[in-house]
Amino acid sequence: MLDDIDRQILRHFQADPTLSTSELAERSRISASVCWRRIEKMQEAGVIQGQEAVIDWTALGYAVEVSLRVTLDKTQPRAFDEFTAAARQVAEVIELQTFLGRVDVRLSVLARDMKHYQQLYRDRILTLPHIADIEALMHIARVKSDEVLPV
Repeated sequence: MLDDIDRQILRHFQADPTLSTSELAERSRISASVCWRRIEKMQEAGVIQGQEAVIDWTALGYAVEVSLRVTLDKTQPRAFDEFTAAARQVAEVIELQTFLGRVDVRLSVLARDMKHYQQLYRDRILTLPHIADIEALMHIARVKSDEVLPV
């Protein structure tokens, strides 16, 4: 279980993941060694799973983002496993989620432009195994992108 000090460390860490351990300790009003041990403990427990770079894909020339909602042919016993394994091999698929319900899988796909997307869709997406239905949702704007939760 997390205590108030752990929550305080997490609040500061979420607000600015670039803070050093000593800066986190100072903001949390604890010693650097205590802060380091608590961070290690939360990493071992899986509370903190890592840090990642946030990349502005448009700055790298990727102007098109599409969310594909896929329904799989569930008469095939390994449809989910085979589909997700193949979808992972498509470099432009940056996110893959599975669901219970009418839609089985959602893919987030990046492309440089519409011509590139059309090529990806025809050559790489439609050739993925076990697709029964697919719906494309064109990304217009990111209104909120935040994984910070109150702790």
